[in-house]
Amino acid sequence: MRIAIGADHAGYDLKGHLVAVLRSLDHTVLDLGTDGTESVDYPAYCAAVGRAVVRGDAERGIVLGGSGQGEQIAANKVAGVRAALCNDLYTARMAREHNDANVLSLGGRIVAPALADEIVVCFLQTAYQGGRHQRRVDQLGRIGELAGDGAALDAYLDSLVPGITARSTRPHTEQGAPR
Repeated sequence: MRIAIGADHAGYDLKGHLVAVLRSLDHTVLDLGTDGTESVDYPAYCAAVGRAVVRGDAERGIVLGGSGQGEQIAANKVAGVRAALCNDLYTARMAREHNDANVLSLGGRIVAPALADEIVVCFLQTAYQGGRHQRRVDQLGRIGELAGDGAALDAYLDSLVPGITARSTRPHTEQGAPR
C-alpha cells in the first residue's frame, strides 16, 4: 500500500519510527516531512498528506503532531479527506469500519511507539464495512461540498433532519426543549 506521512516537530520522532515500520511491512512510504525537530507549523504538512491521498498518490495518509488534534483538523480541510484522531485500537478500527477514514492522525506526545505500531496496522488492515455506514459517509461528503454556501448547507441539513437549523436559533431550557 502507498502511504503518505507527514508530521510537525512534535511528531517527527514517531514519524521516523513509523516510516521504518511501514517499510519493513513492504509499504511504499511518501515522507512529506518535516525533516527535523526544529519547530514548524503543521498545517501545510498535514494538508499535503491529505492532498496526496485525494489525488491518488497514496491510498492512506498518516499525520502526526504533539496531540494529533490540529493535524487532524488541518488534514480534514482538504476536500475528500476523512481524517481520524486515533490514540487507541478501538477508534482506529471504528474510523475505518464505519467512517472509511483515509487519513490517520496520531499524537506523538501521547502514543508510545509500540502502541502506534498496533494502531497503524489496525488502521491499514481494517476494511470499510459500507452498508448503512455509506449513507453517513455520503452525508459527510455533501456537507463538505456545501460548507462554503451557508444557505445551501442549511437547506441540506434540514432535508436530513427537518427543522434542525431553526433549533440553533431558538432559546432552549436547560433540558434542551424549546421555550
